[in-house]
Amino acid sequence: MQKILNLLKKIIPKKLYKKLQPIYHYLLAKLSALIYFYPSNKMIVVGVTGTTGKSSTCYFIAQILESAGFKVGMSTTTLFKINKTEWLNNKKMTMPGRFFLQKLLKKMLKNKCEIAIIEITSEGIKQFRHLGISYDILVFTNLYPEHIESHGSFEKYRYTKGCLFNYLSSCKKKKLSKIFHKEIKKREIEKLEALKKTIIVNLDDKYAEYFLSFWAEKKITYSINNKNSDIKLDDLNLKINLLGEYNKYNILPSIAIARILNISENKIKNIIKNLKPLPGRLEFIENNLNIKILIDYAFEPKAIEKLYEVIKYMEHNRIIHILGSCGGGRDKSRRPILGRLAAENADIVIITNEDPYDENPQEIIDQVANGVEEIFNKKITDYGLLITDYLHKILNRREAIKKALQIAETGDLILITGKGAEQKMCLANGKLIDWDDREVVREELKNIVFA
Repeated sequence: MQKILNLLKKIIPKKLYKKLQPIYHYLLAKLSALIYFYPSNKMIVVGVTGTTGKSSTCYFIAQILESAGFKVGMSTTTLFKINKTEWLNNKKMTMPGRFFLQKLLKKMLKNKCEIAIIEITSEGIKQFRHLGISYDILVFTNLYPEHIESHGSFEKYRYTKGCLFNYLSSCKKKKLSKIFHKEIKKREIEKLEALKKTIIVNLDDKYAEYFLSFWAEKKITYSINNKNSDIKLDDLNLKINLLGEYNKYNILPSIAIARILNISENKIKNIIKNLKPLPGRLEFIENNLNIKILIDYAFEPKAIEKLYEVIKYMEHNRIIHILGSCGGGRDKSRRPILGRLAAENADIVIITNEDPYDENPQEIIDQVANGVEEIFNKKITDYGLLITDYLHKILNRREAIKKALQIAETGDLILITGKGAEQKMCLANGKLIDWDDREVVREELKNIVFA
């Protein structure tokens, strides 16, 4: 289908194509659901959307439900999951195409999954990828400026997210007796004959009220400490073994869903103690160089800010930040912002290539570098500091990683952001190459250790 779409782009005049594209996406969504016989109608479906935290929230929901005995399937930026089988997402798409997603749901159903958890993006909603999926629970994590150039404005970006919540009212009502079969008494949910259509909202986000304004049979809010919230972290007395306050936010929706399914409070608390982070999220790479190497998916300003809030509590000497040059073709305004954030927090910044798509990758790197130079020049001027060798622009991402390893000294922290555990890099003309930051680091470490 993607090949057909690419062909149509070349044949049809641009203005006409833009007018026809929404119809194409809409019909494709309807057709894919029909071909696979609407598998989502026979499972509980949880959709998670927001700007950041979506993948981790999905993963925590899956871990809690699976540990409580439910059979779970999942689709996220990082991982796909069918029961106990997990594999890394190599599609370079947060929300896969309609046919792939419907086929995945069908496989989940065939493997007796009772609950499907789907990460949902604004781009996916814009292309109607949510249609033909019958959602039962929707989670809103947060909202920051993102994909503005694609949507036209922040208001349109917010509106697109809202379309998902508006869609909930048209989703099919389901009976749990047809989903859980003989397992119902064992799970102690026999009283929940029909699951209420529910929205779960982060009350600490400034746009919470907007998402709470949509119809739902049940509305649940969560918060770190807001007294008006249904689920408050301060009241839970939880032991969480994951770094970062943002992970606390990512865990709270899973508690709401666990409660909906009558999982006991003691069981919830015991499971949370042993939650694992997603691959490529605050993932440390072991090495023999007496340095810390930390890989994280963060690629937008708010996520980078939160990441540095975690790092400041770690023991380290210098910070060497390998900063991706944010994907090409979108959100150009954030490039110098990312550069400034890196320069404000790191001692050495290495800017490199990262999913340039059809843009000139060197130009993207230069735009990020403008922000880096602005901050370091200010440090030099205002404080009379003698700072040199603080910025490296290296187009080849492997060479950038190699450079960081070469200049790192005992006690330093190398921070690599932008791709996490992604399995592909996107180049011009739709070309994809295999890539995994974690594996590249391990390969280059071997070259250093055994050189």
